[in-house]
Amino acid sequence: MQKLTATELDRVKQQGKKFLLVNTLDESKFDQTKIEGAVNIPQQSDDFVDRVEQQAGGKDQPVVVYCASTECSSSTQAAEKLEQAGFSNVYDFEAGVEGWKETGHRLAGV
Repeated sequence: MQKLTATELDRVKQQGKKFLLVNTLDESKFDQTKIEGAVNIPQQSDDFVDRVEQQAGGKDQPVVVYCASTECSSSTQAAEKLEQAGFSNVYDFEAGVEGWKETGHRLAGV
């Protein structure tokens, strides 16, 4: 799995490249932690891998996972699950929501 910084994620978003951005937190936390364009697929859900594959359009499509902060292990666990399931382009935005806000970016709907 590759790691992304907030600057790298912003650059990819600005370039309009196709990728699936996945918030791996529980649904109850999604509205407060949504980065524009993200979908919520909780990492602990039984069908996590299947839902990501369906949303991404295949295991070869780029997938970026994130959670709350570097203190949160949900995105790393999600990235590991995806790689074990055969996904080939998995990125962990490990700074998460806190890192996104700290670099001056806004959350969707906030």
